[in-house]
Amino acid sequence: MKNLFKIALLSTALLSVGAAQAQENVVWWDFLGGGDGVRMKSLIEQFNTEHAGKITIEATTLEWGTPFYTKVQTSAAIGEGPDVMTYHLSRVPLGVESGALAPIDPADLASVGLGPDTFAPANWEAGQRDGIQYAVPFDIHSIILYYNKDKLAEAGLLGDDGLPMGLDGVDNFTAALEKLRGGSEYALSLQTSGDGTPWRVFYSLFGQQDGVFLGEDGTFLPDDSIPKAVAAVETMASWVEAGLAPALTEYEGSVALFTSGQAALHMNGVWEVPTMTDLAAKGELGFEWGAIAIPTFYDHPATWADSHGFAIPANVGKEVTPEKKAAVLEVISWMNKNSLAWANAGHIPAYSPTRESEEFKTMQPNATYSVLADTAVFDPKSTLAGVASPVYDAVANYIAPAMNGEMGAQEAIDEMKADLQDQAD
Repeated sequence: MKNLFKIALLSTALLSVGAAQAQENVVWWDFLGGGDGVRMKSLIEQFNTEHAGKITIEATTLEWGTPFYTKVQTSAAIGEGPDVMTYHLSRVPLGVESGALAPIDPADLASVGLGPDTFAPANWEAGQRDGIQYAVPFDIHSIILYYNKDKLAEAGLLGDDGLPMGLDGVDNFTAALEKLRGGSEYALSLQTSGDGTPWRVFYSLFGQQDGVFLGEDGTFLPDDSIPKAVAAVETMASWVEAGLAPALTEYEGSVALFTSGQAALHMNGVWEVPTMTDLAAKGELGFEWGAIAIPTFYDHPATWADSHGFAIPANVGKEVTPEKKAAVLEVISWMNKNSLAWANAGHIPAYSPTRESEEFKTMQPNATYSVLADTAVFDPKSTLAGVASPVYDAVANYIAPAMNGEMGAQEAIDEMKADLQDQAD
């Protein structure tokens, strides 16, 4: 009996040790503030609840853009980066070049049900460099056109289906803005200072003309694409010059113009959907709103897009145990398989089974603009491109000033081409 008691105690002790060993804490960094940050925190809480006693995500949210990527690079170099982090896929080439990213074994991803068959090809390949996987897609996010239903209805620009009509084509869009001018301080609000929205709108209009930003031979803006780039900038500048859109307006100001009812239309990323949803839910928006894909201004639909993904830092001198690796893979897999909740943040899930589910196909306003996933144009694959990159700097230095009449469109494109080519060479 004594022996049996000892065996029972030993078994209990071993179970306790086993349970302690099974618990893994995964250090997570992201750059998600605002409405989508709130939704990500909910997802993390759900993950931790479902994995109680096994895996806990210890999350930290850092400042978006250059501060985030600088910290990742410097921390990885001394082995103090996180176990997993969110990462813009447009930034993968620069991340690999700087040595900040660790490759991810396809066999490891396959072990948790992720691979090329579970993502759209362009989205999956955006996480690669020279055929090696460095990041796993989580979403597709793009710019869309938000609209004030009341103002569009007053201007006769709302169809029987409740969607805007007559916006395709440069001339038609300008004519629509003229109709909306009377009922608002501005017909259209968008960021006209800095880099973000100016790049995204420019790249969309450029892509609608099949413009090539970076040729296969490494040439930025090849000669036959320059007229297309100039046309895109001229169109954007014409909105400001005519007083249809505000001059020299920062990101936050452009959002405020729309949410306060001072602008009838607003061009911005899908990540502002939570802003509209939350304000409407609290009764603070003051009007009905909707969102559609960016109109087709030129030859065919095309819209700038990027993806949030998950990447693993190349932490110098830091050993990753098999248990830690398994926990990180579970985090990446679980997040993708539960990404319908992430769609509430306005994003389009990258994980194909979720994106093709009936629940997502009927989710509004995502379902209305999800067509852009088929016509998305992703940032050029270059160490000079991507979020907080030299391309973004060039947009702030040349395209934004051209939008505000501080330099001509042709001069802006010539200067941007020379600047980027100098850095590339």
